[in-house]
Amino acid sequence: MSVITLLTDFGHRDAFVGTMKGVILCICPEARIVDLSHGIAAQRIEEGAFILRTAYSYFPDGTVHVAVVDPGVGGERRALIVETPRYRFVGPDNGVFAHVYARESDHRVVSVTETGYMLPGISNTFHGRDVFAPVAAHLALGTPITAFGPEIDDFHGGSITGPTVREGGIVGHVLHIDHYGNIITDIEDSLFLETTREKRFRITLSNLTLDRVSASYDEAAEGAAMAILDSAGLLEIAVNGGNAAQILGVAPGDRVEVDVAR
Repeated sequence: MSVITLLTDFGHRDAFVGTMKGVILCICPEARIVDLSHGIAAQRIEEGAFILRTAYSYFPDGTVHVAVVDPGVGGERRALIVETPRYRFVGPDNGVFAHVYARESDHRVVSVTETGYMLPGISNTFHGRDVFAPVAAHLALGTPITAFGPEIDDFHGGSITGPTVREGGIVGHVLHIDHYGNIITDIEDSLFLETTREKRFRITLSNLTLDRVSASYDEAAEGAAMAILDSAGLLEIAVNGGNAAQILGVAPGDRVEVDVAR
């Protein structure tokens, strides 16, 4: 029984997500469909790429991951299948698979050109229904990726911000704001621990300065800010019982600094 996940910026007000599921089930009735998220901010490709990164590897081998954050729908951007040793990914060629490319060195990419695996009468506004859902369903049925079109190497790799290691510390950025207002940075826990090991340090973001990392959210007093190493393996800034991003006035891309005592 094949697993297909759906990640979109469609929300739940309209019938977009349900319609995609209907298309999948018409082609592959045995599919198990998992909603990864439909709360990606509208047209925020980078956010979709990050959320996909945090979740895709926790699924069974053979899972087909569909990611539709697609402001260029109907334009010249291509439809892709990305295959790794464990998974297949389906979505637009706009950088939504940036973290997959970065984390999965063994991958190949196919441009989907065979219209026989799509719905007839493809619209210019809903490729989630007409292209990506049916392609995912055919993959779940066992169709090899080579049947969908030519292999390519000029795909859109996307942009991933990364921290800079400098003398005396790290300069990173805010990567994501989660549902709770927690501030997720692009500083991986391994880099943070290696840089700060047995040293005094200071984390600076906006007008906030922190000099320790908490093991859990409740280590800080209610309403107090803290740093924590989160479940995605990244340095996070949170407020116990509060929305850190709103309190600090922080947005994705803002600078985060970790300074260590020399």
